[in-house]
Amino acid sequence: MTDFIEQFGVWGGLGMALLQILAFAVVLLISLAFLLLMDRKVWAAVQMRKGPNVVGAFGLLQSFADFFKFVFKEVVIPAGADRSLYLLAPLITLILAFVTWAVVPAAPGWVIADLNVGVLYLFAMSSLGVYGIIIGGWASNSKYPFLGALRSAAQMVSYEVSIGFIIVTVLLFAGSMNLSDITEMQAGGFWNWNVLSFHAWPMPMFLVMIPMAVIFFISALAETNRPPFDLPEAESELVAGYQVEYSSTPYLLFMVGEYLNIVLMCAMTSILFFGGWNDPFGLDVSDWPYMASHAWYFFWFAAKIVFFFFMFAMVKALVPRYRYDQLMRLGWKIFLPISLAAVALVGAAVVYGPQG
Repeated sequence: MTDFIEQFGVWGGLGMALLQILAFAVVLLISLAFLLLMDRKVWAAVQMRKGPNVVGAFGLLQSFADFFKFVFKEVVIPAGADRSLYLLAPLITLILAFVTWAVVPAAPGWVIADLNVGVLYLFAMSSLGVYGIIIGGWASNSKYPFLGALRSAAQMVSYEVSIGFIIVTVLLFAGSMNLSDITEMQAGGFWNWNVLSFHAWPMPMFLVMIPMAVIFFISALAETNRPPFDLPEAESELVAGYQVEYSSTPYLLFMVGEYLNIVLMCAMTSILFFGGWNDPFGLDVSDWPYMASHAWYFFWFAAKIVFFFFMFAMVKALVPRYRYDQLMRLGWKIFLPISLAAVALVGAAVVYGPQG
């Protein structure tokens, strides 16, 4: 925003910044509509059926039809609900899901806020996201949503701990909390990506970082309440859990916030372990025209997000739901000790290695 103010003055710079944010949000929402369709198509293909295929060519407009259906339906608020909190909860979920994207770089310089503490900002915003679910479950004045909200709080706290330690291993290699810096230090080909870590240590550190990438992906499933860890929604026993009393637009806001967080986790998996916007071949595009080079970077960033979203969809279609005790055991007794050991190993490699 400082650059905009220097170029266009205070009001012009503010307008340009708002226009940038609006353009980013619109692109994100349109992309989300087609990713949601992809999620449904993948699930349908695994079950050997067609999925959405009527609204628009190949069902491409199905997500937009669902959007307008939710928007024009009547908002029904339960008689015993706390009206203000009931309506505030989905707004909190949506807003926090949006603002978290502010520090995610899609290409060199293509980021809303290039913060030096971008990782801390991500932690802060994602941690606050649980309040939307807790408030929604409590304000509904019903036992099933409240149970779903409690499950979600315990689940998200449990897996945020493991995710935090896993991210620390990447920060030790990068020496920075800026997501653009983390991406740039992985340039030069797939052998420089953090998942392999050939650039950081001559010994096989990929034996540590590959398991960290896998655990991060599984923890992301739990953090976003995706199957097989969708215990807060749990259709079989909680009848959709914390959102069972919601309908129409408030329900839509919950769903958009949830899918924004899912795509964010796909983006973070790409940035932290798989090079972000960097292509796997290490091509030097510095002499290309600005738009051509940045379109190249953006293509690879988007392709990686789509790939990891496809993996999310496949897990949803193939893996049966965990029991809640299995969910807690996996987080606290398996992932947490492994991630702590990985932090110790990577820290020793950075300090005592040839680059230390």
